[in-house]
Amino acid sequence: MHARTAELIPLPTRRPAPALEPLWRDALGDQLRRIRHDRGERLADTAERAGVSPQYLSEIERGLKEPSSEMIAAVAGALEVTLVDLTAAVVDELRMRTADRPAVGGQVGLSLVA
Repeated sequence: MHARTAELIPLPTRRPAPALEPLWRDALGDQLRRIRHDRGERLADTAERAGVSPQYLSEIERGLKEPSSEMIAAVAGALEVTLVDLTAAVVDELRMRTADRPAVGGQVGLSLVA
């Protein structure tokens, strides 16, 4: 009896899908929810002051809606936060989420160590 050995043929490996860039609306919603929770407010109370339905505000907070600038201003006003401060917080959130990845369209500096 001769022992048969099988030849192993490597299968092509799949490259992992690149991580998607976080969306502005997701980071905005996270910030609005965080601010509202920090203030100890119910969704319905903030929505009423902003002049929107609680359902719509919930969808904004969950990143399901792309609110207009007027709507963002209304919700920010209801939360007593300026658009500048809200925008800065969203930018900080996006930077945190993408800290380990190069910017889209930006230059990446690499150095090789011998």
